[in-house]
Amino acid sequence: MDDKKTFNPENRDYELRLSKMSPFEIKNELIKLAQDDARESTATFLNAGRGNPNWIATTPREAFFLLGQFGIQECRRVSDNPIGIAGIPSVKECGDRFRKFLAENKDKNGAELLEQTYDYLLNKHNFDPDLLAHEFAEAVIGDQYPVPDRILRSTEAIVQDYLREAMGGAPDNKEVYDLFATEGGTAGMCYAFDSIQENFLVNKGDKMALMVPAFTPYIEIPQLDRFSFDVVNINANKVQHDGYHTWQYPPEEIEKLRDPSIKMLCIINPSNPPSYTLAPEVREQLIDIVSKDNPNLMIVTDDVYGTFVKDFHSLMYDLPYNTMCVYSFSKYFGATGWRLAVCAIRQNNVFDDMIEKLPEDKKAALRKRYGSLSLDPDKIKFIDRMVADSRLVALNHTAGLSTPQQMQMTLMASFCLHDDGSYKRTMMNTIKDRLEALWSTTGFTLLVDPLRAGYYSEIDIMIWAKKFYGDDFAKYMQDNYVPLDFVIRLANETAVVLLNGDGFDGPAWSVRASLANLNESDYLKIGTAIRKLLDEYHTRYLARKE
Repeated sequence: MDDKKTFNPENRDYELRLSKMSPFEIKNELIKLAQDDARESTATFLNAGRGNPNWIATTPREAFFLLGQFGIQECRRVSDNPIGIAGIPSVKECGDRFRKFLAENKDKNGAELLEQTYDYLLNKHNFDPDLLAHEFAEAVIGDQYPVPDRILRSTEAIVQDYLREAMGGAPDNKEVYDLFATEGGTAGMCYAFDSIQENFLVNKGDKMALMVPAFTPYIEIPQLDRFSFDVVNINANKVQHDGYHTWQYPPEEIEKLRDPSIKMLCIINPSNPPSYTLAPEVREQLIDIVSKDNPNLMIVTDDVYGTFVKDFHSLMYDLPYNTMCVYSFSKYFGATGWRLAVCAIRQNNVFDDMIEKLPEDKKAALRKRYGSLSLDPDKIKFIDRMVADSRLVALNHTAGLSTPQQMQMTLMASFCLHDDGSYKRTMMNTIKDRLEALWSTTGFTLLVDPLRAGYYSEIDIMIWAKKFYGDDFAKYMQDNYVPLDFVIRLANETAVVLLNGDGFDGPAWSVRASLANLNESDYLKIGTAIRKLLDEYHTRYLARKE
């Protein structure tokens, strides 16, 4: 595959074979093409194919590294061998020593957030000062297995409050959610699918629903042989009278969920790739369906992009009994390398109740599976079963996200709880400015929509082919080119990498651009390249008619 001739955009057979792959695997081939073009021309290689942000949140990281100094200090207090060996932190009077450390370092970057976090947990959640300071010291040093294995107590307390604020829970909401800290949202997703099947909640061949377009793993995982779920797509195919996509779900699509044989619903909210949050009327329809026709519907909502939407509201607060929320810190904080996420399930939930209603033979199988963990395995909560399943049960005693990761998560959550809104406004404006730059040079129309997150942009090339050049030209493109041809040619001729939208179960001729990982000026160039390529297709169309 190193020979550039292999990537010839005119090679229809190659394009058809390539289109069967995941868009994230296709991306690797497109990168090769784009890099070759950049080397052989004056073009700049621009990769907008993956959503890794090009920013980081500095304050919680500065607080983390400052806390690391306290942790080392606490270890050396106990014993300090000059060859580089120290003891482990001691609980006794640890709170006093932490206060002294904060006072001595009050002018250091991150010190204010450390103090705010410590005081918040003491005052709002009534932690013991010594135990809390000791948990901080041990967490940042990473000298112990995580205890509790599901999530550290201080991390759970502060992340619960952060989720309530970030995911649209009312300030006076008293619902208690159990959290499971995981190695990023992808791990949470894998653990959810695994435990839902292991506990006979959705069995091989059962129906599940998927709101599409969707992040490709949600499309690909149910198709794996071990799951083989019967997937019902709920399509965001609503369009306005003038043909523009709203990327919302028409009522007739949502109505599919009234079928009680659909046991599970997976949703990315805001969506990926369109990047729109659910409209209020869609949420209301979902509430009506669950209350009247499908009360045991299990919902898994992936809300990683919710923090980019003003007044975002998660289904975890609309349908708390039915919903598991997977939330990742990766995008908002520029922390994909940290692998930080939580799965959140309300303490009274459909997952536990459905396990309790299982037939006796299945309950017996689960007692055998989890019997090594408890004298009464029937009472193990579903979220704790997820923790055990993440280590094939037998290694449950070593389960859990590393304590330094959980400490960084604590500080990120605290940072937002103590922010005056400046960080959120900056993140939203950064994305908005890049999105507008991208569309401004395409000549396409970007409609104002308060439900748009804008972390990605899905552009349906066929819509614009028809609007600019008419239905006959659009038919010419469909008859003579594979949809993947557009992103291949874009990489091959302009050194720009976008992903193919049909790989996300979106419109066949759509493309996905990430607005997170390049600068605003780069998106001006990408928009120009998209429009130029569409015009070149039209030039070929005119030449064939002559």
